Amino acid sequence: MRIEEEIQQLKFRNEFHKLAVNIIFTHGWLMKKQAELFSRHNITGNQFNILRILRGQYPNPASVNLLKERMLDKMSDVSRLVERLRIKGLVKREFSKGDRRRVDVSITDKGMKLLDEMDKLNQVYDSFLENLNEKEAAKLSSLLDKLRG
Repeated sequence: MRIEEEIQQLKFRNEFHKLAVNIIFTHGWLMKKQAELFSRHNITGNQFNILRILRGQYPNPASVNLLKERMLDKMSDVSRLVERLRIKGLVKREFSKGDRRRVDVSITDKGMKLLDEMDKLNQVYDSFLENLNEKEAAKLSSLLDKLRG
C-alpha cells in the first residue's frame, strides 16, 4: 500500500519529505512485525541483537562497549539489556581479569539454544519482505547505504 494511503496524507513538502516519512513508517511496521515474532520467545529485538552479537563473538566474551558499538539501535541502554538477559539466564557477566572497570559478557548455553530455536523463524522473518524480489531488495539496501553517505 502506498504511504499516502497508509497514513491518509496526500501532500508532502517534496519527495525527500515523503521518503523520510516512508522510511520512518516502514521502520515502525517492520519493528511491530519483529516484536510479534520475538514475543513468542519472550525476547525483544534489542535483546536478540545482543545475543546475535555474542554468538558471533563466541567463545570470546564481549565488552559492554563492543556491544554498544555493534548494536543496530544506538540509543539502547546496553547495560540494562544485558542485565535482563542475565536474569533470564541467557548471558553471563564477569569483571575482566585485566581491567576491573570492564565487564565481559558471554552468551550461555541457554542463550545459544534460544538462538538456535529462533533461527527456525528466519523464513518467517524474510516473508515480511516478500513483496520485493532479491534484486529489488539488494537495490533498496544499496540505496539506503547511499542515503547514509
